[in-house]
Amino acid sequence: MATFVDRVVLHLQAGDGGHGCVSIHREKFKPFGGPDGGNGGHGGGILMEVDPNVHTLLDFHFHPHIKATNGKGGSGNNREGANGGDLVLKVPSGTVVQTLDGQIIADLVGPGTTLEIARGGRGGRGNAALASARRKAPGFAELGEPGDRLDVVVELKSVADVGLVGFPSAGKSSLISVISAAKPKIADYPFTTLVPNLGVVQAGEHVFTVADVPGLIPGAATGKGLGLEFLRHIERTAVLAHVVDTATLETDRDPVADIEALEAELAQYGGLGDRPRIIVLNKIDVPDGRDLADITTPDLEKFGWPIYQVSAATREGLQDLVYALARMVEEHRAATPVLEPTRIVLRPKAVDDSGFEIKQDREGVWVVSGAKPERWVRQTTFDNAEAVGYLADRLARLGVEDKLGKLGAKAGDPVRIGEREFDWQPTIYAGKDFTPGNRFTDERLEDDITRPRAAERLAARKARRERPEGDTAGDEWFEDELDVPADDDDQ
Repeated sequence: MATFVDRVVLHLQAGDGGHGCVSIHREKFKPFGGPDGGNGGHGGGILMEVDPNVHTLLDFHFHPHIKATNGKGGSGNNREGANGGDLVLKVPSGTVVQTLDGQIIADLVGPGTTLEIARGGRGGRGNAALASARRKAPGFAELGEPGDRLDVVVELKSVADVGLVGFPSAGKSSLISVISAAKPKIADYPFTTLVPNLGVVQAGEHVFTVADVPGLIPGAATGKGLGLEFLRHIERTAVLAHVVDTATLETDRDPVADIEALEAELAQYGGLGDRPRIIVLNKIDVPDGRDLADITTPDLEKFGWPIYQVSAATREGLQDLVYALARMVEEHRAATPVLEPTRIVLRPKAVDDSGFEIKQDREGVWVVSGAKPERWVRQTTFDNAEAVGYLADRLARLGVEDKLGKLGAKAGDPVRIGEREFDWQPTIYAGKDFTPGNRFTDERLEDDITRPRAAERLAARKARRERPEGDTAGDEWFEDELDVPADDDDQ
């Protein structure tokens, strides 16, 4: 029998973008023909798509580490790198994707529903794409952006029309085995069913699915036994069928008490109060079972639900039960809209959205957050002064420089963007009509010998964190630094 897997943890890694290329076109009598470095290819993404032919998460159980291919780097002669291939993961309808801490990312219901769960990194631009009227031959290119890396929990909530609800050993597995082609494990001990079993039932022209899930016991809604694993699979069912064992040997149980106990657990779990119910008194082939069913039927009428006496062993009463379930399912389908693939919702950016946000943390570091500045930093080669100067110009044009000044940032204050931290040195040239000089260099980034070195400033910051509160010793160099003219830009 195939293994049923309904919960897995996936480790996803989208492809990285390829690096842009730095190249100069050269040919006979034309040693400097201009930049011709191509762009890098985009990394492959990871998508999830609902496939009606997939019914379990078994494949992901054995292969939880999933990685898309990287984009290729650009090359000379304006040749772009190849894009990485997207991975499409086929999942069953009813799959819920959530973070490790339980936050729901998406609920995938309906054939064709698609979710991009991990986005591939953008390819870096080559120096041909970075050329401008003032920077005719850039000596740098953008690095490829890393693809998304994340861990997600994928759970399957079965999309069945009828959910069989009952105590362990109530005969649910036997019932589904005779009304459908399902072949669940059947034994004479509790909790034989450890995973849900799905069966397709045909009643005349009507076809519907039935889910036989692990048995329910008091306390299941709080996680006792297999309760939560059970209850997750009846959230989407259209009809709940209470399967009651009328031949139980436990003297303290009876059909009325069993249904009341089951209803109490369903109410505590929540969200199932509007589902139509039906009562199935099973095992009437046993003489004592038939007698108990006849005796308790009048008492069960107080619930107001249809009552059927059946025997999974002899198949007595099953035809009437199947057709009754088919009618209830058809009524539910007629009142429920047809499932369609989830529509994409477009949310335009607000007109006053600057694209970034600046806050100061407890250590006095100005933290710049935003998709654009963080991506620009990831794509910058920091051992290339011209690339760093280009980054400073982009940040200035975005408004980062002006906002830092308005918030009270001073020369030498630490600024963090993404994983990079800088000592802020405002400059009147950044973002203005600055004409670059030689390739690979930027005159604005020349070292100022009057300014403390980065290592010295870092050591002073650590000392300030560790010293007793109120002690101002050692701040002299920092106060002096604020008077130093800021004529370089090491963002």
